[in-house]
Amino acid sequence: MPEFLDALTLARAQFAFTVSFHIIFPAFSIGLASYLLVLEALWLRTGDDSYLRLFKYWMKIFAVAFGMGVVSGIVMSYQFGTNWSVFSDKAGPVIGPLMAYEVLTAFFLEAGFLGVMLFGMGRVSKSLHLVATAMVAFGTLLSATWILSVNSWMQTPTGYAINEVGQFVPVDWLAIVFNPSFLYRLVHMVLAAYLTTAFVVGAVGALHLLRDRTNRDARRMFSMAMWMAAIVAPIQIVAGDFHGLNTLEHQPVKVAAMEGHWERQTGAPLILFALPDEVAEENRYEIGIPGLSALILTHAWDGETPGLKDVPKDDRPPVAIVFWSFRIMVAIGMLMALVGAVSLYLRWRGTLYDARLFQRLALLMGPAGFIAVLAGWVTTEVGRQPYTVYGLLRTAESVAPIDAPAVAASLLAFIVVYFLLFGAGTLYILKMMNRAPADAGGEGPDKGKPQRAAGTTPAAALRPDAIPAD
Repeated sequence: MPEFLDALTLARAQFAFTVSFHIIFPAFSIGLASYLLVLEALWLRTGDDSYLRLFKYWMKIFAVAFGMGVVSGIVMSYQFGTNWSVFSDKAGPVIGPLMAYEVLTAFFLEAGFLGVMLFGMGRVSKSLHLVATAMVAFGTLLSATWILSVNSWMQTPTGYAINEVGQFVPVDWLAIVFNPSFLYRLVHMVLAAYLTTAFVVGAVGALHLLRDRTNRDARRMFSMAMWMAAIVAPIQIVAGDFHGLNTLEHQPVKVAAMEGHWERQTGAPLILFALPDEVAEENRYEIGIPGLSALILTHAWDGETPGLKDVPKDDRPPVAIVFWSFRIMVAIGMLMALVGAVSLYLRWRGTLYDARLFQRLALLMGPAGFIAVLAGWVTTEVGRQPYTVYGLLRTAESVAPIDAPAVAASLLAFIVVYFLLFGAGTLYILKMMNRAPADAGGEGPDKGKPQRAAGTTPAAALRPDAIPAD
């Protein structure tokens, strides 16, 4: 086995691979659970069967995504004891209870009410079923809260002491849970989950609108998704700015890698394109906008920003990976905001459901949220290197005493099993999305009937002015 494929590298690759598969499912299910709550509440308030059809349509998709998220998450917990046992020993007194709280509160809450939400409609009262849906939605948010508290503590550790055997032990639980980056990271992730779901829903709505622009259910889900994009994407940009300022305060080297700045400087440019060269400690083919990075980070054209050379080479993250993953995340976020803005313009013009080019764009944007979440995760986690607990415990000191061939074999097994298992699950979800809500087993008086405007003949329903706007 090549020397560069040592146990540490392989263990990191294995965890990165499994967490990359895992993170896309919670990112979808967090937003989708809240969307289901909104759909059911609107159905109970208005009595409109379109909301019920959409609720049942997306509930089935949620069930599959939730199941795959649970299965993929279990695998990662085992890796703490196999590949990262030293980290678990040293940080376990802090992160162990937090992970347990996630299971005892959030996961049990989700699991307890999930069955009622999936199978209780018609068997329990409508109000109780709504409560069950609300508890599932709240449980997904609570789960994200605990997990992000753990991750944020690893990024900005507070409220701890180190005992005589080198373990991190809790001193102030409030300081641990509400560590300096926690709230910024939580808001950023939850908004990312909502945008991820919005663009999936929007893509599915666009798909069925392209097939039949009179499909009332497709119009409704497309409209709701575009409202979410138009409102949440700008908020996410603002939240990301606050998160970046917090990162600048607590992890300046990560910000230097994100910006591609090697030297501490005033009036730093915003680098749009570059090929970071870590050997020469410079950027090749750099294209930038003078002063803009300083303005964004310090809110002043002549503000001072950190550089990678502020710390020794051994304390820097892999610059090229962080530099480009950050740009992918930001570019997709800006594109999401643009899609939301265009949707507002088309809505104002009254052509949102007729703009086929825009609907094709929305269809292409379906996976954008997942790509942005993965790029953001890479920026956050790779940018924390070479530490597992930032500034205190190095990744090289956290790995278990394992042999590289054993990790390589398990990594290969994970790759094969994950692509087969989750590939099949993803294809099944796509197959369900390919069916229109009215054809997917939804109930209501319009089940199995062509969608047309109420009170019109089939021919009249084809006129644009006969289609009710949502």
